[in-house]
Amino acid sequence: MQTASLSPLSLPSSSAADELPAPTASGTPLALLDEPDEWSAFSRPLAGQPSCWESSVVFEGMHCAACALTIEDALRKVPGVLSADISAASHRGRIVWSDTRISPSGWMQAAARAGYPAVPASDAFANDRRRVETRQALWRLGVAGLCMMQVMMYAWPAYVAEPGDLAPDMARLLRWASWVLSLPVLLFSCAPFFRNALRDLRHRRISMDLPVALGMGITFAVSSMGTFEPGGIFGAEVYFDSFTMFVFFLLTGRWLELRLQGRTAGALEALMNRLPDSVERRGADGVFERVAVRRLGAGDVIRVLPGEAFPADGVILEGRTLADESLLTGESRPLPRDKGGCVIAGSHNLAAPVVVKVELTGGQTRFAQIVALMESASTSKPQLAQLADRIAKPFLLLVLVAAGGAGAYWWSHDPGHALMVAVAVLIVTCPCALSLATPAAMLASAGSLARSGVLVRRLQALEALATVDTVVFDKTGTLTRDAFALGEVHTRQGISRDEALAMAAALGKHSLHPVSRALSLAGQGGVLYAVQDARETPGQGVSGRLCLGDTAASAVMARLGSARFCEVEPPVTTALHACLSDDQGWVATFELKEDLRPDAHATVAALMAQGVKVYLLSGDLPESAARVARQAGIDNSQGGCTPQDKLVFLRHLQSQGHHVAMVGDGLNDGPVLAGAHVSFAFGQAVPLAQAQSDLVVLGGRLGTVAQTLAQARRTLGIVHQNLWWAAVYNAVCVPLAVAGWLPAWLAGIGMALSSLLVVLNALRLSSAIAPLESD
Repeated sequence: MQTASLSPLSLPSSSAADELPAPTASGTPLALLDEPDEWSAFSRPLAGQPSCWESSVVFEGMHCAACALTIEDALRKVPGVLSADISAASHRGRIVWSDTRISPSGWMQAAARAGYPAVPASDAFANDRRRVETRQALWRLGVAGLCMMQVMMYAWPAYVAEPGDLAPDMARLLRWASWVLSLPVLLFSCAPFFRNALRDLRHRRISMDLPVALGMGITFAVSSMGTFEPGGIFGAEVYFDSFTMFVFFLLTGRWLELRLQGRTAGALEALMNRLPDSVERRGADGVFERVAVRRLGAGDVIRVLPGEAFPADGVILEGRTLADESLLTGESRPLPRDKGGCVIAGSHNLAAPVVVKVELTGGQTRFAQIVALMESASTSKPQLAQLADRIAKPFLLLVLVAAGGAGAYWWSHDPGHALMVAVAVLIVTCPCALSLATPAAMLASAGSLARSGVLVRRLQALEALATVDTVVFDKTGTLTRDAFALGEVHTRQGISRDEALAMAAALGKHSLHPVSRALSLAGQGGVLYAVQDARETPGQGVSGRLCLGDTAASAVMARLGSARFCEVEPPVTTALHACLSDDQGWVATFELKEDLRPDAHATVAALMAQGVKVYLLSGDLPESAARVARQAGIDNSQGGCTPQDKLVFLRHLQSQGHHVAMVGDGLNDGPVLAGAHVSFAFGQAVPLAQAQSDLVVLGGRLGTVAQTLAQARRTLGIVHQNLWWAAVYNAVCVPLAVAGWLPAWLAGIGMALSSLLVVLNALRLSSAIAPLESD
């Protein structure tokens, strides 16, 4: 839903407010999200599952993996919610629900009752709320820092004074001054920790905020009792300085994490929120008026101003401009767009106003398909992250038990010291670093790849790609260019060249194979044939009943594809070709010219330099496949392969212990792409919703395959660094805290730094990927 057109509710009275539907975090009433017309803004219907929808939302108030697990548990208990997957790193969730059993407001209210309000991922106020959240965190940090400095000033005399130097009355006065200055820290700066901890207790669950809030509360309580009763069991020492210091350091870490979180998944957010909220549409009187983008339909005429994003796919009717399609196609240079040129949703108008006729809107656009893939990636969980999530809650329970045991052990020595040891254990044992280690690095890497024109459909693919030692390329449209030039045409006696092309063009329109597209283009403007019962056999060809115009009675069965598919003798040619046959047998042979992509040789060399073995598989003649392999520098090639042959070859490699990546067109190579450990769909004409691949290459640069492999290996290396850091940190600091050698303020620094270092290390993956130079 495009919430920019809505204003927050104005509640006239408390009684009236009780009758109104609960609002979302942005102020929009949840009941408005139950309108089916609004679902398309944050949900999409699932293919093959009637009445089932997949929604993408953002949850507020999340801090760790335990929060994500809590939301998943709350949503999965709601009748009608089929699945819920929440990412602790991106705070995004993928919810699958049935509209016959539940409405969006139902499961959103369940999340809100759990303490984590849900907002549609496309909500227009998301950036505003993020700025408000960051500003509030900065205010809490500022108050804690100011009070900490004053408390440290009052605590300093107690540390440096010799016995008898500090009068008892002065010591009590300094304690009272520290107590007063600690109150704003407790009531204002610590409020989010206490609020979240109380929420967890009410719901009988545990998250990272509970042990932290316990540590804060115990420290302030012990110090307060020491201030009120200097002669009591806790009167020997107060810890207001430690209290304010570790609160300050914790808030510093949280604030920096908020700032860095946007950069970690910056490219994902930039792309998914790229459409404008409104656009100028021409009315029946010829006057342009601004309307919400969701109200656009095919055939509408709109005006897009410089600096605005194109809201739909369309054709320019008036004007000329430059379009920035970098985040959609990987093309870094602005592209000229004149009258009659096509523009795509999500690209930016850079130069001048243009009038555009809308052709595709909403989920039909390529932009919507890209967003769907990226939303799926942002909520997917790699195996290492799933393992970290599973141990997060048991780890927190262990923290509470360890803190209680340490406090009990030290109680007989000094009750005050015993409680501070327990506080240090509660604070220093931080599972946040463990739970963020994998998803933070994976999301940062996915964002960097998105800027380079590679979409990661599943974050698990980066794990699998990092272990790949073998890459198998398809030839047509992958190592060679998408477009082909028509060469010689050989026809049966009595069939003209134009007639054969017209027949091939009619059949070719029902296939996405590059050869079919080339024949469809070559046969435009000729005799119009109609095709009935068209059927494509992936990797082989397309068949159907051909008839001239509407004369269905004279329809003949025709086939377009390989000689084997057309059931004819292979032609005597080494060129790339396609055959056409009908009920009487062979009709025509079309020879096509193909060119190797300019960066193919450099890509193969870069893969080999990384220790990867490269193969080429093709359905074309072995001679044609061998010729392209030699040009690309590939030593191993095999031609004449059916999709089943390719799959058998792939499984043979896997049986030898190889980890295989397949690079194909994403459609005709569906079985072999699905059978590989990890797969790339290459080619701009691939329908993204149908691509059976783990990664989708948007642009025309083959070099991105080698770059992505290098990036995946770098990503897995940083994930391992993060996991080792989290493990070593806890292994070292927990024994120190239990032994009483780690003060609470130092524990606060350690906890803040542990999460911060993980995020900062992951951010190293956000740097731009240098393009591969072609030979």
